[in-house]
Order: sequence, then C-alpha cells, then structure tokens
Amino acid sequence: MSKELKAQYRNERLAERDAIPAEDRIEKGLAMVVHGGDAIDIRPGDIVSGFLPIRSEVDIRPLMARLRERGARLCVPVILDRSTIVFRELVAGVPLVPVGFGTSGPGPEAAVLDPDIMLVPLSAFDKSGHRIGYGAGHYDRAIERLHQKGLNPRLIGIAFDCQEVPSVPAEPHDISLDAILTESGLNFVSEVIG
Repeated sequence: MSKELKAQYRNERLAERDAIPAEDRIEKGLAMVVHGGDAIDIRPGDIVSGFLPIRSEVDIRPLMARLRERGARLCVPVILDRSTIVFRELVAGVPLVPVGFGTSGPGPEAAVLDPDIMLVPLSAFDKSGHRIGYGAGHYDRAIERLHQKGLNPRLIGIAFDCQEVPSVPAEPHDISLDAILTESGLNFVSEVIG
C-alpha cells in the first residue's frame, strides 16, 4: 500500500506545486532566504549542496548565494547514470552544461565534493522529516554512499508549504531529514537523527 500512497502523494503535491504562479514561486524562494539564509548553521568552508531549479521547483539560488557569502562552498548534483549522482563544485562564473533530468550544472572538470549540508529537493514531506523524492532514488543512494564513507551530512528538505502531507509512509531504506525549509520558516525535526 505504501508504494501506491507515495505515488499518489507525489502526484498530488507536484500538481499543487505546478499550480503556484511563477511570480509567487519567486517570492516564496526569497522568503526562504529570510528564514534560512542566516539560520542554517554553517561554518566557513562547509560544503553545501544545493540544486538549480527544474520544472516548478523553488529557485534557491538566492539562498545558495547567501550561504556562499557566509563562507560555504557550493556544489550541485550531476547525474552520471540511472543510479548515480555526484556533487560538482559550483564556482561563480563557470559555464553550466546540461547534466541530465533537464537540469544543468558544472562540467566534468569541476571538483567533486562530499557535502556537509544538503539542501534536498522533494515532492512531498511530513512534519516528522520523512520525504518523498521524485521516484528515482538518486538522493537516497547518494546519502547512503556518504554514510558508507563515514560522513553524516545534515539534510534540509526544500519545499513549498503546499507539499506537506499528513504522514509519509516510511520504508526502512528511507532517510529522514534534519530540517525542512519552506516559505513559512525553517523547521527542525524534533528527534536528532544520526
């Protein structure tokens, strides 16, 4: 049942997100800078993975720019094959190339980084920090690979309020978020995971 419910939630919440007018999405993205730009706990040199928006995703480039001002090194996901994403460093002024899934990012000459903090796109989330991705499992596998290297990046889900659902049916392989940033604020998930 949980697979069907996840698919239903994914489709419903993405339809809600698609319905947000483009100018409203921009305003909501700027609100996220207000709520998260200074509240996200980073130290100079921390590696933060963001993403460049596709479809109706929020544009978090203003948030990423604020984190860079505070000393973060930025990277974005690049799809290598059907099951693998890596995070390439995003340096100001470097040309972006198509990197799969309709998105763009730095080319193969860019450094591959392991994020300390991940800003994670999603299709739906609940208050307890469970997320539904886009169905390909790229982030789950990338996070699992970081865990296997002994790394434990902090995970901040990025979504609009309308993407919240009452409860995500969690499966054993699912990875919980540490916090969720929406246009209403930065909400830390109660239990510390780790």
